[in-house]
Amino acid sequence: MKDSARGLLLVTSGIVILSFDGLLVRLAQADGWSIVFWRGLLMFLALGVFSLSARSRASVRAHPLLSACSALLLALISIFFVLAVIHTQVANVVVILCTAPLFAALFTRFFLGEQVALRTWLAIGVAALGIMLVFAGAFNATDLAGNGYALLSSAAVGANLTLLRRHPSLERMPLIALGGLAAALIAWPNAQPFALGTSSYWALAIMGLVQMPLATLLINNATRYLPSAEVALFYLLESVLGTLWVWYFLQETPANATLYGGALVIATLAVHAGLTLRVRQPLPA
Repeated sequence: MKDSARGLLLVTSGIVILSFDGLLVRLAQADGWSIVFWRGLLMFLALGVFSLSARSRASVRAHPLLSACSALLLALISIFFVLAVIHTQVANVVVILCTAPLFAALFTRFFLGEQVALRTWLAIGVAALGIMLVFAGAFNATDLAGNGYALLSSAAVGANLTLLRRHPSLERMPLIALGGLAAALIAWPNAQPFALGTSSYWALAIMGLVQMPLATLLINNATRYLPSAEVALFYLLESVLGTLWVWYFLQETPANATLYGGALVIATLAVHAGLTLRVRQPLPA
């Protein structure tokens, strides 16, 4: 039970911090590649120093291929998410990210052979229904590219959480730092990093130095204590919170459907978390 509670605390905290991502990307008011470059580079600088410990270096040396795969997946998550937000509405992006639990559950089942609890499948379905209620009618044909980027980001989220679940001994911090560096290097040829306004750099600094490193570290460490499908399920909560932040800071008032759907998502996650703790409670001696 202690492990489950710890995992729930880590993933909930990480998702709350991560939910500011779409808002900060909008506030950066820059092209997608420049945003990817700066936040990736700043993530590398923020965590790189801490990744030089003997334990971190030993983890990467012991599992070079796995470390490279996770770092690349983290880079792709960042790249596809930013490009999605740039090319389509934030609402479209976050609703598509709701497929992350489905990807994680499928990858967990077919690649790890780990059974996915029925309560998790039911929670995915009910919460996804709530998200569809929140963003009903948000899609249109012109958003095809952005929607595609969001789907790729969602698949990468599920794949990375599954990899980390399979290999809990991997040190998370150096992987996140390397993922940031990989994203920056991929974005560099197409970026214009020194042509941005002052306000853009402030938003990018918050993203790259604080928000993204901390959120990613918390979420990735949650896979030590919870199945990847259950961790990914909490990305549904990001959809609701991300909408609330845009509502509060950018005065975009959500429709009643948004409030009803958000309430359904939060209630579903609360029930699922309670069932998870109850099922995993150790039997008395």
